[in-house]
Amino acid sequence: MSQYPPPTVIVANTKSVALSLVLTFFFGPFGMLYSTVWGALVMIVLSVPLFFLTFGHGAPLIWPISMIWGAWATHRYNQRLLRRAGI
Repeated sequence: MSQYPPPTVIVANTKSVALSLVLTFFFGPFGMLYSTVWGALVMIVLSVPLFFLTFGHGAPLIWPISMIWGAWATHRYNQRLLRRAGI
């Protein structure tokens, strides 16, 4: 008899950085919901007033930031997942 409990196995899929970039390219801050919910909420809250104040001209600023943040958040999620798995 072993005195140790059986190992716990957690199965989780990694997220695609490419898909994150595509979603944020087409949907901006809303596309970030795939990679980071909190980041998406922050960018949505910041972008709505910016769009109204600049009559939509703030999009060239918000879209690239959303794409970079979304890709970074997805990469970071994958790294944490793989580190936790011991790979």
